[in-house]
Amino acid sequence: MKRAATLSALVCLLAVTAAAPASPDAARRPDRHHGTLLDAVPKKGVLKVCTTGDYAPFTKLDPADGTYSGVDISMARDLAKSLGAKPEFTATTWANLTKDVAAGRCDIGVGGVSITLPRARQVYFGEPTREDGKTPVVRCADKDKFGAGTLKDIDKPGTKVIVNPGGTNEDFARAHIKRAKITLHPENTTIFKEIVEGRADVMMTDASETLYQSKIHPELCSLHPDKPFTFSEKAYALPRGDDEFKEYVDQFVHLAKHDGTYARYEEQWMK
Repeated sequence: MKRAATLSALVCLLAVTAAAPASPDAARRPDRHHGTLLDAVPKKGVLKVCTTGDYAPFTKLDPADGTYSGVDISMARDLAKSLGAKPEFTATTWANLTKDVAAGRCDIGVGGVSITLPRARQVYFGEPTREDGKTPVVRCADKDKFGAGTLKDIDKPGTKVIVNPGGTNEDFARAHIKRAKITLHPENTTIFKEIVEGRADVMMTDASETLYQSKIHPELCSLHPDKPFTFSEKAYALPRGDDEFKEYVDQFVHLAKHDGTYARYEEQWMK
């Protein structure tokens, strides 16, 4: 009799538990095995990649045939291949790159994307591919004019600072340049020619870009690229909430950094 009463009480308890509403936390908890790009990309055979195409050595668009190249373009092709898919590149701008990823217009955003807190509110960032930071690039003939290349040496009346709009370069210039003249140049692919031809004096951008541009434009010199003004890291932008896809991309980047793949792609462009 006692055993029957105990069983009856247990049945009642299980019934009440089953009928109880799920906790708010449980309701918000995502189903990790539903809707992840880790499954969707191989299934559809396409990895949608957003990139600006205007930031060599990481992403460069050839206007003649519409093809992309660069360190991160090669990495994106390898990532797609690892998922049994082909990359589909979609043009974007620096102002819209993370918005496009967040809106699902693409599966990943690549091309020398710097991690910032405002961007991190819109997207996940994968494991960083490299460290970087803002540093000046000037005409070699004017190198002595800028002394040690400090902000004080640059921010003087008469100095023409040029910057591309909508990204971290403009943010940095607006925050630190108060006396020199700032000019916006919409075409990042031609902005360094403005310095070469004397229409601008200096641009402050990531050290990696200054090293690449001084390689292809011998007239330009990068000032203290080994000691940039700022610290930043570059990484790939990924949709928020898709933890499984992010974990896969993290592992992909980690392996590429340690087996020499990423270094080999950088060497092709920057050495």
